[in-house]
Amino acid sequence: LQSPQAGTKEKTLCCWFCTSGPISLSAKIERKGYTPGESIQIFAEIENCSSRVVVPKAAIYQTQAFYAKGKMKEVKQLVANLRGESLSSGKTETWNGKQLKIPPVSPSILDCSIIRVEYSLMVYVDIPGAMDLFLNLPLVIGTIPLHPFGSRTSSVSSQCSMNMNWLGLTLPERPEAPPSYAEVVTEEQRQSSLAPIGACDDFERALPGPLFAYIQEFRFLPPPLYSEIDPNPDQPTDDRPSCPSR
Repeated sequence: LQSPQAGTKEKTLCCWFCTSGPISLSAKIERKGYTPGESIQIFAEIENCSSRVVVPKAAIYQTQAFYAKGKMKEVKQLVANLRGESLSSGKTETWNGKQLKIPPVSPSILDCSIIRVEYSLMVYVDIPGAMDLFLNLPLVIGTIPLHPFGSRTSSVSSQCSMNMNWLGLTLPERPEAPPSYAEVVTEEQRQSSLAPIGACDDFERALPGPLFAYIQEFRFLPPPLYSEIDPNPDQPTDDRPSCPSR
């Protein structure tokens, strides 16, 4: 799934006894496996030496094959496509990572005896009045991305080409100690943040013991017991029927 896919083709246009120059196409993608939502980076070079105006294009096709009772039915449909600039005679166009995003589609099914779902990337040159020059690059659409630690469109080459030497240069061998509290907070700030002494004394006198002991005693009190006797018999009750006694 991580192996690059590439191909090269050439075509010469002929019209009776007249022969024009060739049309060449070279295309490459960085890997074979993708997931929906990722973008395929297409690297291609199209050279038009013919007398016609051609248009480079790319498309993703899904092919579904169904097998039953010794027969096979195949359905092919377009999933996504893109179009390049028109090329006149003698012009060349280069795609340096032109992106084609994969829409939400079902994953590839390659190991089933009754149904098969395959994908392919077709990079082709639309030639008016003649058959197109095309390259088919196989794809595998999965559900788990190959590179969860990077971006969706990142590749193996881009991940491995990162220079990690700067990590060792920016971090010191021994980190410096943090500043002391007195260096950060002045005495005036500390005094202003303290509560009034009188309020603290009144609060401590209101408690029977130290604050921590009072909180611990309150936290570990047992829950109230459940009682079937109504503690407020004088309050009116609703008109809902009571459950019958057993």
